[in-house]
Amino acid sequence: MLGGAFLIFTLGASIMHAYTVFLLALIAEFGWSRAQASLAYSIGQLVAGLTSPLVGGLTDRLGPRRVVLLGSALLVVGLIGSAMAEQLWQVIGLYGVVMTLGANCLGLLVFVPLLSRLFVRRRGMAVSILQSANAFGRALSAPSSQLVVDGVGWRAAYGLQAGLVAAVMVPFFFFFRVPPAPSASDGAMKTASGRPWTLRTAMRTQAFWLLFLVYMFTSIGTFLLSLHQIAFAVDIGFDPLYVAAVLGASSLLALPGVIITGTLSDYIGREWSAILAYGISILGVIFALLLHSPDQHLMLWLHGIFFGVTWGARGPAITAKTADLFGGPSLGTILGVITVGSGIGAGLGSWGAGFIHDLTGSYRIAFWLSIAAYGCGTIAFWLLRSRR
Repeated sequence: MLGGAFLIFTLGASIMHAYTVFLLALIAEFGWSRAQASLAYSIGQLVAGLTSPLVGGLTDRLGPRRVVLLGSALLVVGLIGSAMAEQLWQVIGLYGVVMTLGANCLGLLVFVPLLSRLFVRRRGMAVSILQSANAFGRALSAPSSQLVVDGVGWRAAYGLQAGLVAAVMVPFFFFFRVPPAPSASDGAMKTASGRPWTLRTAMRTQAFWLLFLVYMFTSIGTFLLSLHQIAFAVDIGFDPLYVAAVLGASSLLALPGVIITGTLSDYIGREWSAILAYGISILGVIFALLLHSPDQHLMLWLHGIFFGVTWGARGPAITAKTADLFGGPSLGTILGVITVGSGIGAGLGSWGAGFIHDLTGSYRIAFWLSIAAYGCGTIAFWLLRSRR
């Protein structure tokens, strides 16, 4: 079950993260500004957050099999449409809405409620393995997409991705059985009054809103940088394929990074594990700020390694903390609403970096804001430390 979820999440994530490569191709094709080209990605992050309650609720009601089938169909339709796009609004609608909703049906919101019931004592480890699929997909997307786009063009690349989704994901409709009933031994499944958690009761707690802020600030910090890494390095003078290879190789480190921090959270606590990841990410942003010329290969690698090893590394601790506090039959819905904060943060970060570049001609102010956002996320998570 965990392996199947990992495979589905990997393919969906790799397709969505490939937009960092398509960004430059779209700019070259249509002459859009960085802010315009970033708009589809930014709206996609907002849509991912705003539709999370819907996806979480569907998962609670329909189970993961039907939601996976729905997500696969939406992703195929969005990819085929993107291959024929001619206007900015078409790219925004197809990538930012259709594909984003499809990918949302193939990720954490579908599989965390299931896996959190199957794994209780090692919940952090199980969630970290699942969430490492996001990092693995990101690592695969940059170099593979760059090669395909360079070889056959961005339109044909979208068509090939659609065929891959149809061939791999649709058969998994038959894989996931109905989730087992929650175990009554899991104390987090009930409130202090002995009743199961619902969205309404969860929203009355301070912990719910602290988690919302953690998701939002973490996404702001990450997406102020991640979407524009390749464009930033190319502006300095690096070769696009070389940058994609460096960042792709560095992103592979997110696999052990996510798994280690998630597993550590079972032993040293969710808060300390997340704070460690925040600190390493901030170092990665600092190395990016120190990049000024195309001969600084070591600095580019250091940026890629430190930012890559903790890309998504806070996710297992945050998600496991949510399951620790609000586990039960409504976990998908609760997690979906909290994840709205992640969508808002990712949308603001990815568009904001493009806007700052258009305004100032540089991404450096955006990178400083990334460090500030990570600091705010650290404080919000630390305030959750006394809530078990």
